[in-house]
Amino acid sequence: MHYHFIAIGGSAMHNLAIALHLKGDQITGSDDEIFEPSRGRLKQHGLLPSATGWFPERIHSGLDAVIAGMHARPDNPELRKARSLGLPVYSYPEFLYAHAKEKTRVVIGGSHGKTTITSMILHVLQHHGIDTDYMVGAQLEGFDVMVKLTDDAGLMVMEGDEYPSGPTDPRPKFHVYKPHIAVISGISWDHINVFKTFESYLDQFRTFIHQIEQGGKLIFDDADQLVSRLCRNEAPENISTIPYVIPRFSISEGTTHVFTDDEAFPVHVFGRHNLLNLEASRMVCQQLGVNNKAFFEAIQSFRGASKRMEMLYDDGNTLIIRDFAHAPSKLKATVKAVKEQYPERKLIACMELHTYSSLSREFMPQYRNSMEAADEAIVFFNPEALKLKRLPELIPEDVIEGFGKPGLQVVTQASKLDSLLQGHLEKNTCLLLMSSAAFGGLDIDGLIKEAKKKFEF
Repeated sequence: MHYHFIAIGGSAMHNLAIALHLKGDQITGSDDEIFEPSRGRLKQHGLLPSATGWFPERIHSGLDAVIAGMHARPDNPELRKARSLGLPVYSYPEFLYAHAKEKTRVVIGGSHGKTTITSMILHVLQHHGIDTDYMVGAQLEGFDVMVKLTDDAGLMVMEGDEYPSGPTDPRPKFHVYKPHIAVISGISWDHINVFKTFESYLDQFRTFIHQIEQGGKLIFDDADQLVSRLCRNEAPENISTIPYVIPRFSISEGTTHVFTDDEAFPVHVFGRHNLLNLEASRMVCQQLGVNNKAFFEAIQSFRGASKRMEMLYDDGNTLIIRDFAHAPSKLKATVKAVKEQYPERKLIACMELHTYSSLSREFMPQYRNSMEAADEAIVFFNPEALKLKRLPELIPEDVIEGFGKPGLQVVTQASKLDSLLQGHLEKNTCLLLMSSAAFGGLDIDGLIKEAKKKFEF
């Protein structure tokens, strides 16, 4: 098959392009700008366009389909040409659904935990040699790509994002996939630039529940009262509901042990939110025929997805952890988890405001008490990000008032953040860096080198 990608440089799009290339399909694509790591990965596979821009002449009747990314606006000249020729045009999620239409589909939804739960499931399935197609939102240890598509696998596991499918398709991505097994890990208002009220955000999960195939399974966090009530009230009679709660666990000398069937299993993940994620993944694997013993045999070697509670450095003096947390619920859970796991260490928690929601002055009160467990808290934001997103000005006083954390430091320059963090490279300290971006270009590798130099003997 010959597929052409409009906006091939997107994070999701370039992974799909690589997946189809590895499957043996012919891939072409266009984009008006391509950044790293997409650029390097496309070049590695021989898929990097020779020039940037839109080229309608690349669209012809010999194409089997066109796949349009979020960056492909309705008036995109390539998109207009494809429609004039009557070519099939798919959004990213539409193409994934079309590929998996005859497969058993597992979709992980929720405001938080999606990537980790999906990653855990894939880790367990791979450990036991169970073939599956997949789509996950982070690079995983032991997996070459973030999307895998085959003709043979009878199963597809997908992370289900609630963000719109494309510029001409406002449906949330997870409404498109129609799962046989669905998970809702939690609901906390996010994407306020799209969902203006909490109720409209909640409606997306109601719709998701009603998209589950007849006879399907809905797995949900029963400890979350909102999620529990929604799932129990909205699930149709022909859907089986499977609630989960946090498993019994203990923490000893920085290691978490999970108890099941009167056995204790050490795991690398920690924090109540991650143990809930683990339990959700166990429930999914159970539906796929993986019993408890087999699940825990595999999950003990799971070290997490990229930028999810990722241990960057630990010399016994300074511990540096990177995490993706940025929304209020994620931020609070991550900070609390690290403090509970390392109670003897001074916790310096640093987060970046980068998304539309987090950079909104009106949304700032949602962050109140989210960094309460930190001994010291730092919030970074780049004023350039506000300009790029065309958002109103945000000043440090707005952030301080919203977070309500005594002593909170607000930084708006990466160089000043670097100096501040270097000053916290002390004995018995943990630096927790949380962002969905890159702290304005902060040199984290350089920070690690400074930590190494500081405690050399």
